[in-house]
Amino acid sequence: MRSRLLIGVITLLSANTLFAQTESLVKYVNTRQGTNTKYEFSYGNTYPATALPFGMNTWTAQTGKNGDGWKYQYFKDTIRGFQQSHQCSSWVNDYAVFSFMPVTGKLTVNEDERAAAFKHDNEIARPSYYKVKLNNNITTEMTPTERGAHLRFTFPKGQASYLVLDGYTKASMVKIIPQERKIIGWVNNCRWAPQGFKNYFVITFDKPFADYGTWENKKNQLSAKNLTGEGDGVGAYLKFKNGETVQVKVASSYISPEQAETTLQAEIGKYKNFDDTRKAADKVWNTLLGRMKIEGATEDEKATFYSCMYHANLFSHQFFEYNKEGKPYYYSPYDGKLHDGYMYTDNGFWDTFRAQFPLNTIIHPKMQGQYVQALLDAQQQCGWLPSWSFPSETGGMLGNHAISLLTDAWVKGIHSFDPKQALEAYYHEATNKGPWGSANGRPGWKEYYADGYVPYTPQTLGSTAWTLEFAYDDFCGYQLAKQTGNAFYQNVFSRQMYNYKNLFDPKTRFMRAKDAKGNWIEPFDPMDWGGPYTEGNAWHWTWSVFQDTQGLINLMGGDKNFTAKIDSVFTEPGTIKVGGYGQVIHEMTEMAEFKMGQYAQGNEPIHHLLYMYNYAGQPWKAQQHLREVMDKMYNAGENGYPGDEDEGQMSSWYVLSAAGIYSVCPGTNEYVIGSPAFKKMTITLENGNKFVIEANNNSKQNVYIQSATLNGKPYTHNFIKHSDIMAGGVLRFEMGDKPNTTRGLAAEDKPFSLSKPIAN
Repeated sequence: MRSRLLIGVITLLSANTLFAQTESLVKYVNTRQGTNTKYEFSYGNTYPATALPFGMNTWTAQTGKNGDGWKYQYFKDTIRGFQQSHQCSSWVNDYAVFSFMPVTGKLTVNEDERAAAFKHDNEIARPSYYKVKLNNNITTEMTPTERGAHLRFTFPKGQASYLVLDGYTKASMVKIIPQERKIIGWVNNCRWAPQGFKNYFVITFDKPFADYGTWENKKNQLSAKNLTGEGDGVGAYLKFKNGETVQVKVASSYISPEQAETTLQAEIGKYKNFDDTRKAADKVWNTLLGRMKIEGATEDEKATFYSCMYHANLFSHQFFEYNKEGKPYYYSPYDGKLHDGYMYTDNGFWDTFRAQFPLNTIIHPKMQGQYVQALLDAQQQCGWLPSWSFPSETGGMLGNHAISLLTDAWVKGIHSFDPKQALEAYYHEATNKGPWGSANGRPGWKEYYADGYVPYTPQTLGSTAWTLEFAYDDFCGYQLAKQTGNAFYQNVFSRQMYNYKNLFDPKTRFMRAKDAKGNWIEPFDPMDWGGPYTEGNAWHWTWSVFQDTQGLINLMGGDKNFTAKIDSVFTEPGTIKVGGYGQVIHEMTEMAEFKMGQYAQGNEPIHHLLYMYNYAGQPWKAQQHLREVMDKMYNAGENGYPGDEDEGQMSSWYVLSAAGIYSVCPGTNEYVIGSPAFKKMTITLENGNKFVIEANNNSKQNVYIQSATLNGKPYTHNFIKHSDIMAGGVLRFEMGDKPNTTRGLAAEDKPFSLSKPIAN
């Protein structure tokens, strides 16, 4: 399937002479990677977003009904719209959406009846360009800007040419201005935003209207010749001359209709036609993809890597706009007011603190500096640090991981914010429970501080997971305080960062739940999902001690016991026990699908596990398993991921791992070494330096590191410092087909941990 998919992409590309003379990496990206998903099983839960990196809007074909979180599913065979999207997860749905649908023959507005059949062979799905020829011979093309898009609709010769604008769900307004070939309006569909939130849009057309009117999508009633409409699901329709080709420019704003006009002129006004806009979008993506240039990869491997790199650079979305003077400002999704500066939304930090944001510190340090300041601005406007913004704070998932982003940026030299303000904001987060969800403040924070853990009750589902992640976050608070000389907060958070020890059971060697009196919750089965664990079981959560792997090794009785326990993750049967969930959830079936025991790459808690072999004297096992996971669980096709892609985390895991490094403990300046997937990768940094990772004799069989040098000097460490990467240079590995069991075993070769080894 992967080979057929890539051949199709390349064939379509070569047929397009417009880009024949341009060396392109974007041709390898398949934006449909991971789209063959549904509620019961996720191969990514993605959709083919045509967008610029971190753009405010994305654009996608829509196979699902309005309001459906599964907006594009590969196995469906009809398209009902081409929509502006902001969705970061199927599980939270979308917001600020409107869509276009070209219609021929009889005017049909009903989303079910207007849906047109298509074949994937007639699609091109790339970041900078989407094209599909529907079975009714209408061709739709889309190419993006950061806050808008350029679209082209080509209708069959001699056939009626209609374009339907759908207001999606909730309230909307449209105004048709025929003499200007323009529609303006707004939509306000959004679950988490201040009252009065609106997404204003302006749409211009290069061809005159032969007819027009408004409609609403509840009863699908048309109002012919009507120029304006407002209400639930109000939209518009336009008729052009038969067989027309229509180019559409669209931009939107959360600030005002006037700002939408300003954006339209600034972002798309300079492009004479669709092809010019497309050239500019291609250039942006080719430049970005070229900043992690790989060599020695097969065509399939290039497709997988660059498709993952595309997904790693979609979220978070910009939520700021540029005024007429070119200065950034934004409508705050937190307090509903206008502010100067930058704001970013649409990200769940429980997923992305692990790899997506650490990758940004390498590739996008300037943006990351803006981002962490925006976190503190959001806290001032909202009263709480974001944990999952969409676009406002939802409190989704668990942990207080904004502090991870802040600390990770600071220790890597990104000093764009006031660390005292950050620590005060985090202290407020860690000593209060907010009104939204389990990650808005801390549930059970009083017990956590008093007893060193959150006790398990029917009201504290996930309590063991909470405790482990609170302890890591407290390490980040401690680390930021230590780095900035803040003795008060250093003392406060140092007391809690070892709290993981309070839930370790030496008898079973698992992290377990306790009741309020300190008794272990019985009965206990490490394969039981849910209960005190979030989206996993004890086999998955026992390893969530990012800040002190050595401390966990000590609890388990030393390196031998520790590595044997990791080995057991793979030798245990992949049995599913629904436990506290009471039913099978998609993460369970995804784990079982890949037949690697209890190893569940499809969800975040276990993403760092394989790298832990480096801490316990067996780095070669990390090398072997990592290459197996990359090869077995990732591809560029519609079944491209082992679970939810999660706002770039699943992809960033692959991108970093393919480079041969991973951020086991964000908040430190180290990346743990794995096994590079390619013979050479050249990372071009913002500062102009290049960091090259070479893997001589690399192959499917030669996955084991035999020796290494950094800038020509022998290198035995199982980690690389961020500062070494940013300085540029060459990290060279010699690879082989058998483990080197003597390399990287000295104490100084182990990555960072708070604790020291206990002598046996």
